Parts: sequence; C-alpha cells; structure tokens
Amino acid sequence: MPMTIREQIETREVSALSTLACLARDSSGRVVDEEQDLVRTCFQRDRDRILHSKAFRRLKHKTQVFIDPAGDHYRTRMTHTLEVAQIARTIGRALRLNEDLIEAIALGHDVGHTPFGHAGERALDEAIAAYWKGQGSEADQEALPLEAGAGAPRRFRHYEQSLRIVDVLENLNLSEEVRQGIDGHSKGRKDLSDADGEQISTLEAAVVRLSDRIAYLNHDIDDAVRSGIIECVPAEFDVLGTRYSDRIGILVRDVIEQSVDQPFVRISDEYLTAMNGLKEWMFDNVYLRYPVLYPDVTKAEKLVQDLFVHFLGAGTLPEGYDGVQGAVDYVAGMTDRFAIETYQRLHIPLAWET
Repeated sequence: MPMTIREQIETREVSALSTLACLARDSSGRVVDEEQDLVRTCFQRDRDRILHSKAFRRLKHKTQVFIDPAGDHYRTRMTHTLEVAQIARTIGRALRLNEDLIEAIALGHDVGHTPFGHAGERALDEAIAAYWKGQGSEADQEALPLEAGAGAPRRFRHYEQSLRIVDVLENLNLSEEVRQGIDGHSKGRKDLSDADGEQISTLEAAVVRLSDRIAYLNHDIDDAVRSGIIECVPAEFDVLGTRYSDRIGILVRDVIEQSVDQPFVRISDEYLTAMNGLKEWMFDNVYLRYPVLYPDVTKAEKLVQDLFVHFLGAGTLPEGYDGVQGAVDYVAGMTDRFAIETYQRLHIPLAWET
C-alpha cells in the first residue's frame, strides 16, 4: 500500500531535520485520540486549527501595548503573534528544527490575552483577587456554590488562559507538544537566562520563548518611538543594533550561531546581558510610564474590572458561561472594541429609538 502524503512528510522529516528536533511521528499524541490526516502531520493540523479559531481572529482587535492609538501602523496582539512566528521559524529552519511545531506554538501562545493588553491582564487578575478576598476565610470559600467555588480560578495569567482556550473553550484537542509550548512561553518581567533555552519540553518551544522576547522588545521600541513616548534607546544598548531590523537580525543570527547542533537554544552572554538591560529600561521608560502619561490605560483597567464584577454578580452571562470561571472566560475573550461597546450598553443611557 503506497504511503500517504502525511507519511511521506514524516519520512522526509527524519532525514531533513536535526536529531534534536521533535518529529511529528514521535508526538506524544492528543488527549483524545484521532485518526491521522492523510495529508497533514499532527503539528500541521494543530497550526491550522489555531489559525482558523475564533480566539486567533479576535487578536487583530486586541491591544499589544498602545490602547486605541491614532495611527494604523501600531502593533496589535495579532501582528505581534505573526512577528513571533516569523522570527521563530527563521531560527528553527536554520537549526533544522520542526517549523510546523514552532509555528503552531507561536500562533497559539497569546490567544488567551485579555482586551487592552497587559493592562487588561493585570486588571482582571486584581479583580479575581478582590473577589476571593471578599469571600472570607478559606472555609467560607469552600462552602461557596460549586459554580462559584471549587475549581474556580484564583488568578489570571494569559498563558494559562491560552491553554484553557485551546483545551476547553475551543476544544482544539492539540498535540501535547504544542500545548506544553503554549503553557511555557511566558517570562513576564523576569530576565532571560540560559535555562530558558533548555529543552524543558522541546527545543521548538524554547525557540518560541526566546523569539517572543526578541519580537516584543524590538517592535515595542518601534511603536514607542512612533508614539513619541521615547525618542530612542540609550547608546549603551547599541551593541544590539541601532535600528529595528538590525536588532532583529543581530539577535537571530546570534541565537543560530550559539545553538546550532546543540541540545539547547542560547543567546551569547554579551547580547543576553544587553537584552535584559534593555527590557528593564523599557519597563521603566515605556511599560510603567505609559499609564502615567495616558490615563486611558487606567480607564481600560477599570472597565475590565467593572465588566468582571457585573457578569459575576448580575447573572447575565451568555449561555455556556457560569460562575467565576465563566465571567473570566467571557471578559478575557473580549476584543477592545467589544469590551467598550458592552460597557457602554450596560452603563451609559442610550437615546430612545424613534
């Protein structure tokens, strides 16, 4: 019996990819077993499922850093995702890793983000904490109704919500390697270290984690300059390059040179130190300064928290959403504009229809 196209692709992977790569034929599989596709490998199918999901489409109307900017060239959460995927695939191809697995992880890594970017994530996390604080002791919390208590989230992290979306809300039944890559991509404000490039799940996941930091630091600088919040970055970081494209190219080439045929993905010490320093400078001069200069950030945080409180207490969640988890899922899934429209509908009087 002749091999299927998928089997031919899997056979080519054995000879074309590094012995350190994660081969599709060696995947740990899915939570629910499925019949294999005749054309696509498991990781190709995962990529396609994420790309065609509703959560992915909503990313085009979710903030990256700048909320509702007056200009068409600022990044959104979707363009950030595409830039991460492009950088990660470039590195992955040079290292002869599995590009399909890399792309699937990259496309899915931020689908759990809230409206209004990290401001919305922070606001929803604080709203959940305030809810539990208001429920009294742990014994009181355990006595809450099942839909409000047991199993309800005690915090909000976008990477955990991303995994919940692909596992539960959209039920994509992804391969275990893609799931682990999505769950382990985020570093927050922590410095990058050599440990971040180690094969915790797969080298492909490590590539995406480093590519996420490379992408957002550089495109956020580009957007911050465009907005006028900064003029440039200090000369002490010129070792990384003085232009957006230069910084991307220097870091990508360095990762490749440091990592080829190695059981890890690394950035050289010089560039790693500079990247971590630049990250801290960006927090001080952009990420933490932006809310002070632009009060719309505080408004957005208040809006997210008010929506969570409303849907948690008013019993008006759409069908299929219940309790604390339902309120979290519904609010986190909103785009910026849908969150604003919903808030206006709930809290602002509307003119009488004629």
